[in-house]
Amino acid sequence: MTIRELVSSKFFKFLLVGLMNSVFGYGCFASFLYLGLHYSSALLLATILGVLFNFKSTGSLVFNSNNDRLIFRFIIGYVLVYSVNLGGIALFSLFGVAPYVSGLILVPPMAVLSFLINNRFVFNHA
Repeated sequence: MTIRELVSSKFFKFLLVGLMNSVFGYGCFASFLYLGLHYSSALLLATILGVLFNFKSTGSLVFNSNNDRLIFRFIIGYVLVYSVNLGGIALFSLFGVAPYVSGLILVPPMAVLSFLINNRFVFNHA
């Protein structure tokens, strides 16, 4: 694969857009933790805001889709990502890892899971 092919690939675009989305989502999560919310509530609120923020950016910039009807599939995908992420944070907390740290550790695997869901379940029908 050439550099040009790599840069134009869906996964590379997803990573760039995902970086922006992750900064937004983790910023919300960390802010809600700072305000004293339990990590499950902080993650839920950050995920809800992330869905609203990410749907348009991911759909249009990565998958070339402006189909607003796909929001329902997108939400289902985020419910799955939220559930796996919440389980990961809970597992890390059993070992004494702070939610700030575990949330950050889980960003890369959640990005891969999110890409797979969006590529195969949400936007492949666009």
